[in-house]
Amino acid sequence: MPRPPLGLSALSCVLSASLLLAGCGSSGRSSSSPAQRAPAASAGTGRSLQSLAGTSPIGIVPGTEDYQPGRNRVSFLLVDPKSRAISTPTARVWVATSLTSVPYEQTVARSEPVGVPGETKAPIGSIYVAHVNLPQPGKYWLLAVPDGGPEPLRALGNLVVPRTASGAPRVGSRAIASRTPTLASTGGKLSALSTAAHPDPRLYRISIAQALAAHLPFVVTFATPRFCTSRICGPTVDVLDAVARKLAATAVRFIHVEIYTDNDPAKGFNRWVTEWRLPTEPYTFLVDRRGVIRDRIEGAMSVSEFEAAVRTLLA
Repeated sequence: MPRPPLGLSALSCVLSASLLLAGCGSSGRSSSSPAQRAPAASAGTGRSLQSLAGTSPIGIVPGTEDYQPGRNRVSFLLVDPKSRAISTPTARVWVATSLTSVPYEQTVARSEPVGVPGETKAPIGSIYVAHVNLPQPGKYWLLAVPDGGPEPLRALGNLVVPRTASGAPRVGSRAIASRTPTLASTGGKLSALSTAAHPDPRLYRISIAQALAAHLPFVVTFATPRFCTSRICGPTVDVLDAVARKLAATAVRFIHVEIYTDNDPAKGFNRWVTEWRLPTEPYTFLVDRRGVIRDRIEGAMSVSEFEAAVRTLLA
């Protein structure tokens, strides 16, 4: 059943500024290490991840937790020892199979605004996003160092790829033909379709099943703006709405689906969330004309990141 993204339990620690973030949140997944046939070191450092991290790294606040073998979108917060969020434009990122091994990949994480700038009230201003290769099941280590940030700030975290596929549908799999609610199925009642303060009717004109039957590319976001524990579901739906308006003339359909039965947390998760086996929320999927999932975005996303993903889907 869905829960706030892993890092958002830790995010509540940031917001309360009550304890060191390294102690907030844990995935509870397998801690087994990847097999020794992991990629050869390509980061060019020649030093172990532990050496790069130094003697007193802080903990990364993860914003994603649902990973699969291959290329993965990873989001996270960096917070200094005084619980102040770091928001430099970029951060350097290294990935290794253990603390004592040489990183096999180095890349750059970019700071992405949460929600729609100037319109959305979000609990955090931005979040770092990187794309890294996690070639096989196991536990990986990620080191992040903000560019231009306070030295010697270094942050460590884990990325775990489960050995048994579970959770949300993966990239490359077929979308599930859920008969999600629409304006037609609710007699035009927007309040039955969304807990957003000002829901946009264009997000409820077509169901997932209808989009698949019509062979239309579509995007679907599962989120509950009113009841979201992490408080980023509203900003995520705002982003969905903003890009839907911007790309209204394209073939892509944009769909929002709530989380709870009758929009009531006391009634538990609705059947569409169960059908999609969502381990977290908010969760966004991009599906092509053939019904194949081409991308998925767990947690918060920016307008620019999301629009770029949708344009890639169109291409």
